[in-house]
Amino acid sequence: MNEFSLLSFTYRFLGASLVVFATFNPSGYSYFHWVSDSLQAGGPDFDAQRAFVGVVLLIGWTILIRSTLRSLGAFGLLLASAFIGTFVWLMTSYGMLTADTSISISWISLVCLAVLLAVGMSWSHIRRRLSGQIDVDEIGG
Repeated sequence: MNEFSLLSFTYRFLGASLVVFATFNPSGYSYFHWVSDSLQAGGPDFDAQRAFVGVVLLIGWTILIRSTLRSLGAFGLLLASAFIGTFVWLMTSYGMLTADTSISISWISLVCLAVLLAVGMSWSHIRRRLSGQIDVDEIGG
């Protein structure tokens, strides 16, 4: 059960994608749209359902961001972002991706964010497989 595989990364990517796209996406079906549309339309105020879903999303973001920062560190986060960004640039220059509208740029950016968070969640396992080094958090005492 301690093995890390492509399926393990896929699960992490799907979890990160769920949090990212549930929070906001250009389709109009997201937490952001749910709350803002309700408030703008004069509908029900910010109610218990919206608060609960917001707290669940905040927990998801906290887990993803803390894990990514601890695993990659600031420099690793910069390198991973540069890698993903230049990969998108390369794919765009070959015509495999189109970034000609703000909606397509939004989708590409959100997928890149989900990939970055999934890599951050997986990096300790990947580094262990590549180098044999294990990451251990210190337990104060």
